[in-house]
Amino acid sequence: MLAVLCPGQGSQKPGFLTPWLDLTGAEARLRWWSALAGVDLVRLGTTADADEIRDTARTQPLLVAAALLAAEHLPMDDVPITAGHSVGELGAAALAGVLSAEAAVTLAGVRGREMAAACALEPTGMAAVLGGDPDDVLAVLGGHGLHAANRNGTGQVVAAGAVAGLEKLAVEPPARARVIRLQVAGAFHTPYMAPAEAALATVAAGIVPNDPARILLSNLDGTAVDHGRELVQRLVHQVTAPVRWDLCMATLAELGVTGVIELPPAGALAGLVKRELKATGAPEIVTLNTPDDLPAARDLIARLSRRDDQTSKFNPNASRAETDRGEGSS
Repeated sequence: MLAVLCPGQGSQKPGFLTPWLDLTGAEARLRWWSALAGVDLVRLGTTADADEIRDTARTQPLLVAAALLAAEHLPMDDVPITAGHSVGELGAAALAGVLSAEAAVTLAGVRGREMAAACALEPTGMAAVLGGDPDDVLAVLGGHGLHAANRNGTGQVVAAGAVAGLEKLAVEPPARARVIRLQVAGAFHTPYMAPAEAALATVAAGIVPNDPARILLSNLDGTAVDHGRELVQRLVHQVTAPVRWDLCMATLAELGVTGVIELPPAGALAGLVKRELKATGAPEIVTLNTPDDLPAARDLIARLSRRDDQTSKFNPNASRAETDRGEGSS
């Protein structure tokens, strides 16, 4: 069983799209998507520096465009599972057939601009909390008025909220935990992003989505979403809702995933999956960062599509509903 994953914000690197522009039609594709997103994706992916591509308004459409550009060179019809982290969900939704590539890039542009605007309303930020007892970590965050915005797996929670709360967290961290401030402009995936959610909902209301053509996992709770309209509603709500990547990885394990391809800029999600799924057998992983990685990705798809024919025999939603994980959202 194979899953293709779309990374989220923070995975971008200066110049990471440069080698992709050597492929026929790639630059023209990016220029078309640039018009839809309202940013110059060609320049952002090639010559822009780290500070410029850290800007949320630019980063989000850049990441979605990069994943979709690379996926156009893969036999996606043979891929049974897709998932994305945070804004990567827009790319995954397009790969699953719920959205067109154009709709995904357009929504990423709106999402990025509106989240950047929400960040400017008051001083907020995020910090990674590494280690500690999970229940204790959540309790300490709550005591500082912070939200668990991302749960990225065992021992990795991202806290978000007011700068004052983050400063208290740095001084009074959870027991046996390390706190690292992140270089982001605001408190993503928290109620601070409510204005951005409202703005995105207005635009998303005009989309006519399709139902997923393959298993598409939701950041909200790790379940597979069957209906396109529900998926669009979840994508909008995810702006203020915690990212439960831990639950997405739990579903990957339940599905018996043995292979993973992370689309560019690849590496972060692959590392999380490798660590979390090792108990059930570490999957074979391809990090697709340049066109030179395409042969390995195509080979993995070909081998696993021949080996596995179990997708229709497993209902991840039913499995999830039967399991009370006793965890809150992040």
